[in-house]
Formats: sequence, C-alpha cells, structure tokens
Amino acid sequence: MENKKTKILIVGAEALPFAATGGLGDVLGSLPAALAREASDADIRVVMPLYAKVGAEYREKMTKVAEITVKLAWRNQYCGIYSLEKDGVIYYFLDNEYYFDRDALYGFFDDGERYAFFSRAVMDMIPAIDFYPDVLHANDWQSALTVVYNKLYYKYPGMKTIYTIHNIEYQGKYDKYILGDVFAIDNSDLSIVEYDGCINLTKGAIVCCDRLTTVSSRYADEIKDAFFAHGLENIIKANAEKLSGIVNGIDYEYYNPLKLDEKFSAGYRTFSGKAKNKAALQEMLGLPTDTDAPIVSMISRLASHKGFDLVKCVLEEALDNSDMQFVLLGTGEKEFEYYFCELAAKYPTRVRALFEFNKELSKKIYAGSDIFLMPSKSEPCGLAQMIACSYATVPIVRAVGGLYDSIKSYPAPDSNGFTFDNYNAHDFLFKIYEALELYGNTSEWDKLTLRAIKSDFTWSKSASKYMEIYSKI
Repeated sequence: MENKKTKILIVGAEALPFAATGGLGDVLGSLPAALAREASDADIRVVMPLYAKVGAEYREKMTKVAEITVKLAWRNQYCGIYSLEKDGVIYYFLDNEYYFDRDALYGFFDDGERYAFFSRAVMDMIPAIDFYPDVLHANDWQSALTVVYNKLYYKYPGMKTIYTIHNIEYQGKYDKYILGDVFAIDNSDLSIVEYDGCINLTKGAIVCCDRLTTVSSRYADEIKDAFFAHGLENIIKANAEKLSGIVNGIDYEYYNPLKLDEKFSAGYRTFSGKAKNKAALQEMLGLPTDTDAPIVSMISRLASHKGFDLVKCVLEEALDNSDMQFVLLGTGEKEFEYYFCELAAKYPTRVRALFEFNKELSKKIYAGSDIFLMPSKSEPCGLAQMIACSYATVPIVRAVGGLYDSIKSYPAPDSNGFTFDNYNAHDFLFKIYEALELYGNTSEWDKLTLRAIKSDFTWSKSASKYMEIYSKI
C-alpha cells in the first residue's frame, strides 16, 4: 500500500521567477523545489497572486483549475485559480484583475484589502481544488490572515499552520475601525489582531500559528529584543516556545560562476577565471584595468538600515588610503543616491555608482569584485553575502542576524569573510583595512577566497530543517 504523502501548502505574496521584489521571492522560488527534492514523501504546493508582472511565458503554461467567488465582508469577488508545475512543485496563481492587475506588487493604498482578499481566496481555494494541506505555511504579513482565518473561522480538520517572519519591520498595521469592513473579522475577535492600539496582522498570525519561524537562528533571538522587534518584542517573547530560526539558502543554479562567459569554480584549473571576470568588469565600467587594485562592491537597496550611514562615514577615507576601486549597484533613498553621485564625481577613475535593479549586472559585479560590503544595522538573513561567497568574493559584514550565522571572520580556520560586532564606523573601517592588507598577501587571500567559494549555502540543509518542523507538528 502506497504511503500517504504529507501535503504542504506554502502561501506567499511573491515567488521567483514569476514575480518578485526581494528576499521573500527568492525564498519562495527556491525552498519549495528543495523541499520536493529532499522529501519524496511530501506533496509541495505554492500559492501566490496572479500579478500583471507574471510574464506571458508562464501564463501560456498555466491551466485553469477552478473559478470561485470569494466573500470578503460585504464584497463578493471573482477569483480564478490557475496552476503550473515547475521543479516538481505545483504553483497556484489566484486571479483577480481588480486587485492584482497593477504595475507593481505593493505600495498601494488598498494593500490591506488586496491581501485580505488573497488570504480569504487561499482558504476558499482548498476545497475547490480538493487539496487539504496537513501544513499551511504562511510567509510575512501579506499572507498572515490565512493563519488567522483558519484559527477563527475555517478550522480545517487536521491542518496545522506555520508562520514565517522574513522581516519583522513589515507587520501589516491598520486602523482597527476597518476590522470588519476590510478584513472580515468579527469585532468579538478584535483582541486576536489588535496590538498597540491598531490592527497588526503579524501579531495575529504569531498568536494563531502552531509554529513560528524566522530566517536565521540569530534573528530568532534578536527579535525578542526591542532594538530589532519594531514593537513586537513582548508578543515574540510570549510565544518564544514555538519560535525557531532557519537560515535561508541560495540558488546555486542561478548564481553559478560556471555559467559566466569566463567560467571559474573552486577547482584549481578553472579558478583563474576570477581574474578575467575582474578585468571584464573594469573594462565594462570604464575603470583602469589594474589587477593589483582590489574592487570593493555593494549591491543593495539604498536604505539606512543597510548600513549606508556607516559607509558615508568611512568610504572616502578608505579610498584616500588605498588603491581600491569601488562599485555600487542599487536604488533607494535619494540621500544616498546623491552621496554616491558626488563620490563618483570626486573619484572619476575609481568609483562607479549604478542606480538600477539589474540581476544580470549584479552577477557580473559579484564575479568581478574582490571584497563585498554589507554593514547592516539589521539583517534577518541576507542573501547577498552568500551570493558573494559563491563567486569567491570576500564579504565584510556586521555580525547581526543571518550575517552572523553565515559568515565566519578571518583568521578563524573556517573563516569565509570578515565580521565586526558594533554598529560603529571605525570598527567597520578597521575591517576594510584588514581585508585590504590581506589582499596584498596573495597566498593567504587565495586561501580565504577558496573557503568562501566552498561555503555551503545550499537549500538542502534548510529544506531538511523545514521538513523536520512539518513532521513534528
């Protein structure tokens, strides 16, 4: 008799390669496939909105599975359910053009209503497709209401829920007077989602879920502290017994130096391709082709919590006291864009600032750089430091969140980068100087870059830990 498969439904607002804006999309694009590979006794499925951003190449492969009417408070809305299979995983896409046919994923005045509809539609989808999960795994505030709705109203028999916090800064906070009208929650249940005088969807999911996870072990400890928790520290501490942290992985098929024009890997015969990628990057950006000049890079959203105030304090000093070249790729706060524009004008042969979101260009910068900066004030997991390692680029990170869990500081025997503890500009600068000095010691630098590229950030380890949690609950 064939064993019954464990049925897992992963719910989230975005997933690569269909539509994504950041780390959540990376996770939902990679973790489900890793789960399917690791657990042959599990049926892994994912559901997300059918945004306008989902390309025709994927829409053409979709099958319409069902059509339902979703009741959200006084609204009765159409929802089409489409599916396609990718990497052993069935992805469902929920269609409603009023909510999802827009030129971006987020940032609209009615985001609360949009994702309340999405969450309600997920719950109504379950009987429509005849897939009753053993575990529903919701991710971030946009799908938090699936956990709340199941606990309060749907109560699907035997279905357990997991809620993953990818970044606790984004909680889904709204005026409590729209509780019934927008979120279709009875006033008698207000206490479930009320926190600090308003509706807080993340708080609701935390108290309603069976297990609570976040994206690194260090971050799981940090969010019990007011400095990191953005007001939710007391709720986190009250639910600490069901909290655990699992660090994310990266997609080595996508971030693969063997897919570059100038290939390289940890193997001795092909590692020389790293230098060719550096020369190609210098040529592409119009920088002097200087093998001895280390290229230091940042690829990031330009936001203060990413450590750019520290960068502003020390970068010119580092440029003035070394022959380093600096490359930035990213978009964000205008204050930082103006700063890097001025810096590039002041150092025209040594600094390049590229204000765009470009994944293909990012891979060229990772591959051609020697040192990668990530001095974050907070970082739930972080993927950039792992990607840098996969291209033998040495990261300098602050030992916080997932950066602490993934990067071990030189000169430790298992080091794959440099770390500093305090959120302090001079501690950061000291590590930059330490890395630049080591760069001049070719033998030691080569050993460090080899350890970096051999770092194991595959999804298989993370997937095994998730499957362990699924099994336990």
